[in-house]
Amino acid sequence: MKIVDKLFGQYHGEPVMEYTLVNNSGMSVSCLNYGCIITKIMVPDRNGKIENVVLGFEEFEDYVDLSPYFGSIVGRVAGRINHSEFELDGEVYRLTPNEDPNHLHGGKKGFNSVIWKTEPFQTENAVGLKFFYRSVNGEEGYPGNLDTTATYLLNNQNELSIRYEARTDQKTIVNLTNHSYFNLSGNLKRDVSEHILQLESDRFLELGSDLIPTGKMIDSTNTPFDFNHGRLLKSGMKSDYPQNVLAGHGYDHPLLFSKKGENTVALSEKESGRTLLVTTDQPCVVLYTGNYLEGPYSISGVRAKNHLGVCLETQGLPDAINQPNFPSIVLNPEDVYQAVTKYRFFSNTIGV
Repeated sequence: MKIVDKLFGQYHGEPVMEYTLVNNSGMSVSCLNYGCIITKIMVPDRNGKIENVVLGFEEFEDYVDLSPYFGSIVGRVAGRINHSEFELDGEVYRLTPNEDPNHLHGGKKGFNSVIWKTEPFQTENAVGLKFFYRSVNGEEGYPGNLDTTATYLLNNQNELSIRYEARTDQKTIVNLTNHSYFNLSGNLKRDVSEHILQLESDRFLELGSDLIPTGKMIDSTNTPFDFNHGRLLKSGMKSDYPQNVLAGHGYDHPLLFSKKGENTVALSEKESGRTLLVTTDQPCVVLYTGNYLEGPYSISGVRAKNHLGVCLETQGLPDAINQPNFPSIVLNPEDVYQAVTKYRFFSNTIGV
């Protein structure tokens, strides 16, 4: 096992480093100190061919100018906050409206677009990186100085774990996730329409026309949002179900896990034989099927097009601070925000 680093670019005079974690089982994970961005995850298919299974750019400038949050940590709060404001203990906080009039993924200077202090480390059975960032009081409108640590750890079982911790000196809100776009075909040979998703979820959050949750939790039975027994992603892309149409012909929805505690999401692609198991302690996963990726740019040499990747954003419920019936995302000074998500890759497949 080893860690390799190289200069990837410059950002406001600071070096942007790419670190590659390599295990003994044919898997590697590359990531930047800018936004904690995962640029590549190299894993074998059923024939042992090692290919990249996430969307990313070859040039740093593309992450600054073009990236729809590829591979990054988003925060302080993932997802949209309605009208870019919330109330806490009687005081109204107004955030940066970077998706006017709403606030998306932490604002213009979110966690995805800052340099994190980085500390590589190695244990007997794993290699990893610790990332550190202080979001100062008032940054993007949020209260409190927030100190966040994100730890990426790769072991020999082809498992990447991401652990988040955050502490504040003033009551604030926190909801972190990683925004990687997965494509298990390898090197973007195909889109994700033939990927199969399976998880135990009996409800999803209804979205309004602005893609913000209405507060209503919809029973997923007999809808394209029922993934309990496995479902091809294209079933939602081709559906005339109103919520799929609303999201741009696909999914951009929080799926609520049926049980509390640890839950697992399985994503597979039959042709490559790859399966990804995502295990998390978070209450939901936001499923986004890249419905708006099309544009005049390329991703690792492949022309950008819709449905080229799928995000599995494990997190607390979006806009929870404005929805009293959602689990709280408030962090008090005496508490520690903690969350863990693990990504384990196999070269076999699950059935529909």
